[in-house]
Amino acid sequence: MSRIGKEPIVLPEKVEVKIQETFVSVKGPKGQLEFTFPNNVKFENNGKEVVVAPIDESVKARSMWGTARTIVSNMVVGVSTGFVKSLEFNGVGYKAVVSGDTLTLNLGYSHPIDFKLPEGITAKVTKNVIDFAGCNKELVGYVASKVRSFRPPEPYKGKGLKYTDETIIRKAGKTGGKK
Repeated sequence: MSRIGKEPIVLPEKVEVKIQETFVSVKGPKGQLEFTFPNNVKFENNGKEVVVAPIDESVKARSMWGTARTIVSNMVVGVSTGFVKSLEFNGVGYKAVVSGDTLTLNLGYSHPIDFKLPEGITAKVTKNVIDFAGCNKELVGYVASKVRSFRPPEPYKGKGLKYTDETIIRKAGKTGGKK
């Protein structure tokens, strides 16, 4: 029995859910998301909440039950409030600038890095923090991880791009071992 799958998804105001067998479309103030699920789960929409149930008692259907419920829940949260992922950059001369849908990063390389933001993702730079926002949780996380991969944080001085809630375990270096 899936503890996550049993919970109904409460729909906030201004959010519409359309279900056609395994195709789910969610529309809200922040945008519209669509997803096609496998035939192992069924959906019921009664206007105020959406209920997900397995089609039968097979292992595959029960394993997809909680996953499908979480995906629909993330879609509802995304179109109503949205998702934000923040990166912090530390280093001498490191800077970021957003112009239109292009993020330009100077990260200590001999050239600037121009990263084109996908449709539906916005970036905002304040001091040394880059905020990525959008209604698709998977896409926001992917963009943040892709930008972080341009200069991941190093363990000696902590230079590079890191998530704001990430902690870097620092190493001592050459002189730290001598006593």
